[in-house]
Amino acid sequence: MKAEQILAKLNELRKEAQGDDTDMEWIALHHAFCFISYKMADFQKYLDEVIKNGK
Repeated sequence: MKAEQILAKLNELRKEAQGDDTDMEWIALHHAFCFISYKMADFQKYLDEVIKNGK
């Protein structure tokens, strides 16, 4: 599984929830998207480990 696929889905969910910047769902999605975008290599490494371990 590629990190880009998950990031794309997260961005889609973020766009659907967009609107009120006081909405906790949007805030959570937005900051998760930003953080994962910033740490793509680490996130891919995490995904590789999870898949390798069958979780």
